[in-house]
Amino acid sequence: MALYLRRLSLTLYRRSKALPDGRRALCSSSSSISQGFIHTGEFRLYSPTAHIVRDFSSKTDLKHVEGPVALDYSSVLPEEEFHKLSDEFLHNLQEKLEEYGDDLQIDGFDLDYASGVLTVKLGDVGTYVINKQSPNRQIWLSSPMSGPARFDWDRESQAWIYRRTKANLLTLMETELSNLLNTSVTLAA
Repeated sequence: MALYLRRLSLTLYRRSKALPDGRRALCSSSSSISQGFIHTGEFRLYSPTAHIVRDFSSKTDLKHVEGPVALDYSSVLPEEEFHKLSDEFLHNLQEKLEEYGDDLQIDGFDLDYASGVLTVKLGDVGTYVINKQSPNRQIWLSSPMSGPARFDWDRESQAWIYRRTKANLLTLMETELSNLLNTSVTLAA
């Protein structure tokens, strides 16, 4: 898939036209896949085999780029505390999701928790994978809606937070699941 996207982006770049401000634009007539998906200033690629979206830009305005916040290593959780917090989080999340799965009767619903990995299958809606990353002291989320994200424990808010967007893991999952399942989902205890 990565090779396919690289080749596709190179093809689109070659067919694009430089604009005065340094960005590139692709006319919809120059490529059949660009129709409705390519916007001036960015390449927005849709994979024909999966629901994957990649954005490519030839010029980046660094004033608007949000990157990871610098990590203060004095705040890194000791391993024992990380395991306690992450195990408790995953266990509570599993229990809440089991309740919703029983109540909503979702076709293809399945939960599996083993070795620090919680897999939540929602049938045709998609699959979530939430797992512990002990070396990084993070919980990683793979979402059918928002893609991958890495969450760190925030002592101040007592929650797993994505440093790039400041999103709370539980709040993000509640929002996404509510949208995917067309019902209000509350995962907080």
